[in-house]
Amino acid sequence: MGAKTLNGHEIYFAFLAGTKKVSEYKDYLNSINVFPVYDSDTGNNLSETLNYIVNEVRPTSSADETMRMIADASLNGARGNSGIIIAQFINGLSQEIEGNKQLPADILAQSLVKSVPYAYNAISKPVEGTILTVIKDWSEAFEKACSQTSDLTNLFSESLKSARISLEGTTDKLAVLKEANIVDAGAQGFIHFLEGIADLIKTNNIRELIRTKIKPVTVYNHQEHHEEDLTWRYCCEGLLTGEDIDHQRIKNELEGLGSSVIVAGNKKKVKVHLHSNEPENLFLALRKYGLVSQQKVDDMKNQYDLVNHRRHRIALVTDSIADLPETFIEENQIQMIPININIEGSNFLDKKTIYPKQLFSMIDELSEYPTSSQPSVNAVKHTLEFLKNKFDSVIMISVSKELSGTWNVFRTCAEDLSKQGYTVSVVNSRLNSGAQGLMVKKAAELIEQGKDHDEIVSILEDTVSRTNIYVSVSDFQYMVRGGRVSPLKGAAAKILNLKPIISLDEEGKGTAFASALSQRGNLKKIVSIAEEVKKKGSLDRYAVVHAAAPERAETYRKIFTEMFGQEPEFVQEISSVVALSAGLGAVALCIMEA
Repeated sequence: MGAKTLNGHEIYFAFLAGTKKVSEYKDYLNSINVFPVYDSDTGNNLSETLNYIVNEVRPTSSADETMRMIADASLNGARGNSGIIIAQFINGLSQEIEGNKQLPADILAQSLVKSVPYAYNAISKPVEGTILTVIKDWSEAFEKACSQTSDLTNLFSESLKSARISLEGTTDKLAVLKEANIVDAGAQGFIHFLEGIADLIKTNNIRELIRTKIKPVTVYNHQEHHEEDLTWRYCCEGLLTGEDIDHQRIKNELEGLGSSVIVAGNKKKVKVHLHSNEPENLFLALRKYGLVSQQKVDDMKNQYDLVNHRRHRIALVTDSIADLPETFIEENQIQMIPININIEGSNFLDKKTIYPKQLFSMIDELSEYPTSSQPSVNAVKHTLEFLKNKFDSVIMISVSKELSGTWNVFRTCAEDLSKQGYTVSVVNSRLNSGAQGLMVKKAAELIEQGKDHDEIVSILEDTVSRTNIYVSVSDFQYMVRGGRVSPLKGAAAKILNLKPIISLDEEGKGTAFASALSQRGNLKKIVSIAEEVKKKGSLDRYAVVHAAAPERAETYRKIFTEMFGQEPEFVQEISSVVALSAGLGAVALCIMEA
């Protein structure tokens, strides 16, 4: 690298070196993560943020052009408090060095100091003793050292000494860090980032950098955490794109919805961070400012429990199409990965940031009917990365692969972990909704009983063919608008007042099982199906699910409780994804036979 200046390629390789160093210490950073909550994901978040940047950016020789690309990628890939703060600092730096094709040491030094306020101003209530403090102290030390030398090797070496002193000081600045006798995890991650850059500038060995594989360091086991009191349960993030976005207005609005408010970016692209108890309110509020994408909602209570109160050796993962009571999901530490729902260009997360109630309240006003898509590979990888150091193995149960690409995403991510020697199994339920929920519930019970991994997978795969769902559709228009039924067939059904019963075949494909001229007629047909199961004496369990139709669901519950002599496993509202095709008022009986 040049001794006194940086070009675009050198800036990129500096980021790559810093990224590799952070990734090396990822697990260590997770282990010391206690602020703002004990969710043990700072290492993952910082590593993912930086890796996204280096994977997306294709550098040029121009310093400012490369920094613009890095800044844009940082907003797209930013995760967690520390990741978003770094992204905002990078965006400030990109703006401050604009016009410099080559970046001299003195311009870099001045720009670093000028970029610090960008990071502070993004946060509603900045806290000292965090990554913010270390960024500020390092930038000031870099500028001070620049008055003595313009050699980048010396500048990074000398300023890093001050940054490390600042890092040590974080322990005394925050009570929670002092109690645990550790430094701030985000600040420590920033130090590792600087160390990677300093090492590269000193050696200038880019070939070795590219060739070097990451070797994780041994995790430091600090003292046990005290019980966490989470006033705000969910860590929410999203990317907002629009025109002339008012950062302060958004910050003011979000103050009333939770804590840890961060609004980072520029007038056209903003990364938003909030701790909240009602994620759906955040993202519905953001819609009026522009298009919302890359929504992320992490359950910090769930993360804390998995770190400190793990119940079992085997982790259970499913997607949000599986309908189950939230209390059961929480009690059994089931990880539910949300399906994406696109509403007029904004991407929402099923059962996290959109529910049937909100969906049906807006659906008639939308110019385009909402669509759904499988979770991103990154979202699934993020979940598995979090689980792999906490559980011996993972079982993933997906919606029918004939209905969604979710199974393929699960399988791809599972194969990546399997290559690392970790046991992950993916079960294609060939089901959806409450029927898939029954299978997940059975899996949770088998894990609770202490069955081993392979035995559980075998039992589940054997159970698939004996589990069915029968959906009584109330209004055909939703199936037509969702593309499940042609407009011609929909019009004919409306004229004839047909009420279809939808089920899934042996392969897991949707099929019209039967139809009647009324909801009562549908109920009779479903009752006759249930009576056959009763005659065989083959019932294992059953459930009732519905789309904003609690009264119809209660009718089903009473009828089948009397018939089977037992209550359903649950009566549950369906996911927004299933509601898109089943439609308002739909009710379903789900049966698992022994």
